[in-house]
Amino acid sequence: MVGRSKVTIVGAGNVGATAAHWIASKELADVVLVDIVEGIPQGKALDLSQAAPIDGFDVKIVGSNNYEATANSDIAIITAGQPRKPGMSRDDLLKINAEIVGQVIDQIVKYSPNCFIIVVSNPLDAMAQLAFRRSGFPKNRVMGMAGVLDSARMRHFIAEELNVSVENVTAFVLGGHGDTMVPLPRYSTVAGIPVTELIPKERLDEIVKRTANGGAEIVNLLKTGSAYYAPSLAAVEMTEAILKDKKKILPCAVYLEGEYGINNLFVGVPVKLGKNGVEQIIEISLTNEERAALHKSAAAVQELVNILGI
Repeated sequence: MVGRSKVTIVGAGNVGATAAHWIASKELADVVLVDIVEGIPQGKALDLSQAAPIDGFDVKIVGSNNYEATANSDIAIITAGQPRKPGMSRDDLLKINAEIVGQVIDQIVKYSPNCFIIVVSNPLDAMAQLAFRRSGFPKNRVMGMAGVLDSARMRHFIAEELNVSVENVTAFVLGGHGDTMVPLPRYSTVAGIPVTELIPKERLDEIVKRTANGGAEIVNLLKTGSAYYAPSLAAVEMTEAILKDKKKILPCAVYLEGEYGINNLFVGVPVKLGKNGVEQIIEISLTNEERAALHKSAAAVQELVNILGI
């Protein structure tokens, strides 16, 4: 019998710990929760392990302050970094989190040279680019979680607007994870019907705007932290697609080399995720307006990448 998969989650804050919870409850893999703060990953791992007899999941969950325990992981989910505070843009986090993520990547590469890396730390696209450059991994093994979350937010708003099941709603959001993201109503459907047929344009524009500001809305409500249920589950959906070789098409931040007219940059586009990680980048046809919006979004990512010199 082949042993269970192993997933390392770096950062035992709300996003990391909740990702561990989702992975355990789905029995996807054994989990190693790593954090620099002593006791936090160990305490959360122990608490979650004690939930296993109640829910009936058989996975091993370990907390650690060093990376030895992460050796030979199949996937590393990077959530480490400072969260956004009210009034703070994702870009304000750039320099602080670049240093943290860089050090994390060095350790991940040392102990799990064959793993896939899923970056959740903000500013997302620039951190994914940093992880790619710093790790030296091939581009199919490094990706950023953004589009799955942004699309889920849009799906929720559409389902709420039409009073239909979220399971009927498909939404597509491309571009960088931030204010310049590009929700595509034309490719968003309810039971196969384009939402443009069901929701008036003005109302749809409001939903698109609310989607782009989805993270900030939650930051402003919570006052002391940012979203974690949906972001963590979005990373877990990507993890599951890889571990189970699902060939699932999901919007993820990946390294583009000419696709959509964008070069040498991590930007959110639809990709096929399977056992080889990013197995295909899917190019959909865009209107001139959509293409311009995507390029504007890419330019915003490029600006951050230039500041970091990566």
